[in-house]
Amino acid sequence: MKIGVLTLTLMLLSAGSAMAQANSSVYTPLAEKQCKAIKGPDPQTNDYEGHCRGAAGYTLIVTEGDLRQNVIVVTPKGARHSLDLWDVISGGFSSVGPRAEWRMAQQAKKVVPVALIIRYNANEDPESPNKQSSYLAVTKITATEICVTDKISPGPKANEDARRAADAAATKPCLKKSQEQ
Repeated sequence: MKIGVLTLTLMLLSAGSAMAQANSSVYTPLAEKQCKAIKGPDPQTNDYEGHCRGAAGYTLIVTEGDLRQNVIVVTPKGARHSLDLWDVISGGFSSVGPRAEWRMAQQAKKVVPVALIIRYNANEDPESPNKQSSYLAVTKITATEICVTDKISPGPKANEDARRAADAAATKPCLKKSQEQ
């Protein structure tokens, strides 16, 4: 009986500890109107570069060229990491969604970003210019790497799948050009 109670108590404490360690989400804007324009938009080429607020000292730079968008993650120390979305997610005409989802974790008594989720809308069918695929790009943020690890295809559970992928992203390899999930 004592062993059963002790086992149950340990299980409950472990579950409580795991729940306390669960990652949370913070959202920041990516929309042009909510970011500070660094360059453009150019009236002829539509090239644009905007500085967007991030989380925990990180910032995001949204770039656009040739009707394709990309995001650069800037660390608190100023290191820049291009996500190369037009290579690893889709080479079609594209745009990022209106906000970024940062997955935050408690580390050494600080809340820090461990992953980033960005919606990436791409036109992949030249015959249907109004048809878009809406992917979720999952990016790991570690002390040594910031890169896209998962491409979540459209679907009814895409947001949940992206959060699960983000919470496990730290140990995953970076996606490479034209790599499919």
